[in-house]
Amino acid sequence: MWTVIDSPIGELRLVEHDGALTAIEFTPFRDSAVNGAPRGVRQDDHPLLLETARQLAAYFARDLKEFDLPLAPGGSAFQQQVWTQLLEIGYGETATYGEVAHRIGRTNAASRAVGLANGGNPIPVVIPCHRVIGASGTLTGYAGGLERKQLLLSLEQNALF
Repeated sequence: MWTVIDSPIGELRLVEHDGALTAIEFTPFRDSAVNGAPRGVRQDDHPLLLETARQLAAYFARDLKEFDLPLAPGGSAFQQQVWTQLLEIGYGETATYGEVAHRIGRTNAASRAVGLANGGNPIPVVIPCHRVIGASGTLTGYAGGLERKQLLLSLEQNALF
């Protein structure tokens, strides 16, 4: 099941499968399935999609700092390891690709692989891949575009003060 919601970073398509959130997609939406998983039919009143929309609205309103949703991102064991670690980066905090690599027991040499896994995150915002930055503190690539990444980081940083 899926639905589309408005947000400060553009329309988002929320995708659910078997009782878990499997994707949040940025516009422009792709016609093909995410990670080969079918989207199913649009169902704007699906309870999990409604709850996801509610939590995202609260996040964008700076009233929610931690999501509480069942997640089922599809990916390799390494990607799953990286995405699990991303959930440990707190609201308003950032980590470098190298730091994420170290946290999963790898060396800086794995930074590029971490970056690829980060870029393949199918549930952005909720799994906060926007909180990962370059070693020099610069914003690096983001699947939703650097403008969205900057907006998300600014939203969290400004909410802390």
